[in-house]
Amino acid sequence: MPVPVGRLSGAAGPLEAVLFDRDGTLVADVPYNGDPSLVEPMRGARAALSALRARGLAVGVVSNQSGVARGLLDGAQVAAVQREIEARLGPFGVWAVCPHGPGDGCACRKPAPGLVLAACAHLGVSPARTAVVGDIGADVAAAEAAGARGVLVPTPVTRAEEVAAAPEYARDLPGAVRLLLAGRGTGEDAG
Repeated sequence: MPVPVGRLSGAAGPLEAVLFDRDGTLVADVPYNGDPSLVEPMRGARAALSALRARGLAVGVVSNQSGVARGLLDGAQVAAVQREIEARLGPFGVWAVCPHGPGDGCACRKPAPGLVLAACAHLGVSPARTAVVGDIGADVAAAEAAGARGVLVPTPVTRAEEVAAAPEYARDLPGAVRLLLAGRGTGEDAG
């Protein structure tokens, strides 16, 4: 059943914020990237973000950066890449970054909800009024664990079972944003 424009299915009010995974979603995935010169926005990223900002929605980034824990990059390099992304795609209301490794047992590393909850707290929005857009199942799982809406935008690294399990998916970022702004239900965005 369709829901009013700008509302989430089953949510407690209108959509207020959209959080994005960084690598593979907003920008091309360069493993453990600490070099701003390697930042390449994904097709349609700037237009998708502009559409959300034009509607008054907060935008933020939730990103696992295990390269810090692995000693492959440091916080200054992560910050430099963030600055380049903002120079290319515009400002974000929050950057929630997990520097831990997969075995560290933290509560912030996706698929745990910590990054999503921290970003929502920083933005002053309810997770129930927030969507998370990412390219792998851990992004969607983090959204669901936090009580947010998850939208998958598959890439060549996305596993088939992640697509099959995703409650909502779109073929690209503009499609994901159209899906969110239209308040549409489950399934692939047609555009």
